[in-house]
Amino acid sequence: MNLNDLQNISDLFSNTEKMPVLFLGHGSPMNAIEENQFVQGFRKAASEIPKPNAILCISAHWFTQGTKVTAMKMPRTIHDFGGFPQALFDVQYPAPGSPELAKETADLLTPVQVEEDHSWGLDHGAWSVIKHMYPNADIPVIQMSIDYTKPAQYHFELAKKLNTLREKGILIIGSGNIVHNLRLIDWRNINTVGAGWDWAVEAREKTNNWLLDGNFSNIIQYQDQGIALQYAVPSPDHYLPLIYTLGLKDKPEELSLFNDELIGGSLSMTSVRIG
Repeated sequence: MNLNDLQNISDLFSNTEKMPVLFLGHGSPMNAIEENQFVQGFRKAASEIPKPNAILCISAHWFTQGTKVTAMKMPRTIHDFGGFPQALFDVQYPAPGSPELAKETADLLTPVQVEEDHSWGLDHGAWSVIKHMYPNADIPVIQMSIDYTKPAQYHFELAKKLNTLREKGILIIGSGNIVHNLRLIDWRNINTVGAGWDWAVEAREKTNNWLLDGNFSNIIQYQDQGIALQYAVPSPDHYLPLIYTLGLKDKPEELSLFNDELIGGSLSMTSVRIG
């Protein structure tokens, strides 16, 4: 870590202009090493916002009982997948962590008991997208886990407690996929952008309309919105990072979509920027 990195960390909690919030549809781990329109979208999103002092990522791939935050100085790169080329397993994203941000995050979430974790690291929901946005790995990154015992409304309300971090140069990223049903992937069209089953097309259209209209209650109560949403969200792990992003939105803030495509029949890459 060089002097500039140390300066970034020492200034981590100084007041800044309010940072945007992002939800990134991360898709296949192969996006980490492929060049396509989606990784170009991640890079474009980063180029349009101020460089953050640090990043707090809520990833679909850290689903725990209770809430945890990574608190180590140097988080490891976790290759939490199988069956992919060696080149993907060779990727390292050596961004520093931030014990200071971990503690601040835990304090903000009081009275929720938050465990400061020293064993996890950065899973592919985090590093596979952040590496395209900040390839120099010079920005501290921590992860916050998703408590699988709690409903969507709980996560929406919990996210609000993190809002002050946005005024301290912290970029908060939710990483998952709104439409994510791996059991129903159309393997013949796995790499075909725009390919979606009828229910996936319907779910994408409904959620996009709710997002743009600010109708977050329907998004939170996704289980009551019909068969298409039930197929789109067979389990909440990839969906709940979106709920965190929406919980951080102030009423006057603009919400916009990017990377808004279906792929492989049953996966959406739709991503969201707030602010």
